[in-house]
Parts: sequence; C-alpha cells; structure tokens
Amino acid sequence: MRTSLRPTTAPNPFGAPYVAPIREVAPGSPAEAAGVGVGWSLVSVNEAWVSDVLAYRRELAKGEATLLACDPAGERSVRFQVAWEDPGLEFDDVIFDGLRLCANKCEFCYVHQMPKGFRKSLYVMDDDYRTSFLYGSFVTLTNLTDDDIQRVLDEHLSPLYVSVHTADEDLRADMMKWWRLKVQDPRATRIRDMIERLEPIDLYTQVVAQPGRNDGEALDATLAYLTSRPNVQAVAVVPVGLTGHRRNLPDLRGYRRDEAGQVVDQVESWQARLLAERGSRMVFLADEFYLVGERPLPSADAYEGFEMLENGVGMVRDFLAPGIDVAALPSGLGSPRRVLCATGTLFAPVLEAALAPLRAVRGLDLEVRALTNRTFGDVTTVAGLLAGRDVLTQVRPGEADVLLLSPSMLKYGTETLLDDRTLDDLRRELRMDVAVGGQDIQALADAIVSGVAVGSDPQFGYSTHAIKETVGQH
Repeated sequence: MRTSLRPTTAPNPFGAPYVAPIREVAPGSPAEAAGVGVGWSLVSVNEAWVSDVLAYRRELAKGEATLLACDPAGERSVRFQVAWEDPGLEFDDVIFDGLRLCANKCEFCYVHQMPKGFRKSLYVMDDDYRTSFLYGSFVTLTNLTDDDIQRVLDEHLSPLYVSVHTADEDLRADMMKWWRLKVQDPRATRIRDMIERLEPIDLYTQVVAQPGRNDGEALDATLAYLTSRPNVQAVAVVPVGLTGHRRNLPDLRGYRRDEAGQVVDQVESWQARLLAERGSRMVFLADEFYLVGERPLPSADAYEGFEMLENGVGMVRDFLAPGIDVAALPSGLGSPRRVLCATGTLFAPVLEAALAPLRAVRGLDLEVRALTNRTFGDVTTVAGLLAGRDVLTQVRPGEADVLLLSPSMLKYGTETLLDDRTLDDLRRELRMDVAVGGQDIQALADAIVSGVAVGSDPQFGYSTHAIKETVGQH
C-alpha cells in the first residue's frame, strides 16, 4: 500500500471530508455481495468517517459494523453489514485523511539536502505516527495533539519509532527548530514528557549524532535517560547523513575516522554495562561508525535479532553472516565471464574482501566497482542512495558480461532506481545483463558464479526510496 499527502476525496452525497478508494474486492465477500466494486470508495463505518486503515480495523474489531460505500461518480451507494467477518476490501492507501507533515526545520534534515529533479514524493516532509506504527518509520512526535496521544494509548499503537536525537530539551530545540505555528501542542516538543506520557507504548528510538553537537557527554546523558525508561526497547545511534547540496544550510560535517572510533568505544562501553546489568545491550550503532572508524563489525549475536536493521544497524553483518560455501565453488567456468559488482564507496572494501574466495575460480574476471555518488555528492557513500545516472557515468557500455547491483538501490518490489531509471534502461544503454546481486553474500556469490542473476527485493521494506527512512534521519 501507499500513502497520500492530501486527503483522498471523491464524489459522494454524504459530505465526507475524505474517503478510502477500494483497490480490491474479494470474490464471495460481503462487499461483493452488496454490489461494491473496484474503484468504489468506502465512505464510513458505523456512521463515522474513517481516517486510516487503523480506524477501519478498529471499527471492525467491535464485531458488528455497518459500512457505507459509493461508486466513483458518487451516484450510487450501498450500505451493508458484517458481524465478526472480513468485509473483503483492500484499499489504495493506508492513510485516507492525508499524511501528517513535519513541524520541524532540523539542521540536518535530509529533504532539505535533496538535489532537484526527482519525483515530488521524495520532497515530502512527512512525520506521521500512523506510518511509524504501520511501517517502522521514525517520527519526532512534535506535531502530535492531545487527541493523537490519547488515540495511541487507547488503540495501543505499539511499537512506535521515535527520533530523539538528544534528551537535553534545550539542545533538541536548537537542533530541530520546530515551527511554532505548526506545533499544535507545545508539550509535544518536550521529548522526555512525550516518552513518559507514552509509557504503555514500546518505543524504538534513534539518535542522529553530529560531531561535537550531541555526541560525547551529551550522548552519555541521552543514553542514561533512554535506558532508564521502561518503554524504551532499543536505541540506535546513527551518524548524520549529508549530501553535497547544502547551500544556505548550516555548516555540518560527518565523522572522521578517529571520531567514529570514539563513538564506537563510547557505545560499546554502554553495551557492556547494560548487558551485564540487564542481559541486553539495548544501544546499537549504525554500521557506518564501524566502517568509517575502521573497527571490526560486531558478531551477529551482538545485534540481538537485528531489530534496528532498517536503520542501517547490522545490515553489513546480516549480509555477510551466511558466508560463502567455498567447498561448493567450481574450480573453473565453462566459458570466461567478466562480472562487475557495483556498490557505494563505503561498503566496497568490505565486499572486495568478502568475495576474495571467488578469485580462485578460473575464467572468472570479477571486479567490485566503488561508485562515487555524483547525484547527492561524494560525501554520500552508501549504496542505497546511488541513482541510475551514477551507474551510467561510471560503467562503460559492454565492459562486462554482467553488472550486479545492490538490492538497496531499487525501489521496493520493482526494478526502478532512485532517478526512475529501470534495470531495462541500464541493460539497453550499457549493452550487458544488469540485475540485482542478492540479499546476502552467498546469494551474490551464486549469481556471480552461475551468471544467472535473479530478482531480489531490498533488504528492508516499505520504500527504499523514502529517503528519510533510508538514511534514518528525521
């Protein structure tokens, strides 16, 4: 499902401020029996407007429900009842009354750093607690009202994923700079108050760390507070993500090698203490800190189930964990094959080392190609933000038999890259087979050796192209 920025409207004689467009009607369902068809809209349930799929499910959970639907022209409508059964409807969207927008002007906001020319959806500054519950997207909570908080509590919308950044209220206000006219309840800007008001709700939290800003002693204070709260399940510490498009924005920089190493030492100290006291590390670092700091990655067990994987926490270890079955590798290929594996500059050295066993296969000419990000700027080093144009400018037509890309470069469930180029576009322009390399190192090795690349979804869901989720930065 997708989400819409504005309320979804359609002709209806009932004055509904928003409706829920119907994408599918299950054969033999109550909805089909009532005459509801694809393209119709759900107007109300139990005489109440339905703002989102959560409200829809809430009304159905009452057992008996009366649904009102109308045709696309608003000329015909039907009411039908269900009792403890699924009406048989699937919707175009999950949010019917429009996405909640961000009330902040964060100095590190990724949307403000976006280059021009991409589709409009990538410039939407959404901050909606409902998508946080449904998809695990991080929200700041600053735009919540009393009614929102009460709904979260009443419906137990748990867990939520919250961008904390710092537990120092004054520092957080200076970093996030919320718009007063967009904040409906000033109490919502006080992160400690919000975490405590939401005590029955499990929270997965993140800190976007900036050198000399909210790390060091400030990070210690933040971790001390967050680990003291019974509803905080985990904390991800991720480095600030920057692009080369920061004109008229505050002067920020990323972490240097020594600074990244200091953060690793600091967090690992917290992990050791918490593991001894509670049996869980609770605080986890994004992979980038280990790679930039040139520190060894933790073991798979140290990620305790990879609960923060979508935030770039443990993705590299998860990818490498299966290893390569060296004994199953052929001694040679039936015919010579040149294979390029394209990835970002940050991960390329790791991938080069991991694929070393394949160098022994006769007839295989394998190269790991580190692509400089010319779309967002070379300060952007992760594979997930490489666009089709970055591939086309750094891979020569016909220079290989197969080009394998990272799954994170594609829009979830499609063969579309960030700039709307497709794998077919790349195949045509580069005159070679272009495909996704696989979800882990063994799948990638199989694709390289067999020469048969298969489709593969990105490592994490919802939308790889929802930039704010990709970089974990709200």
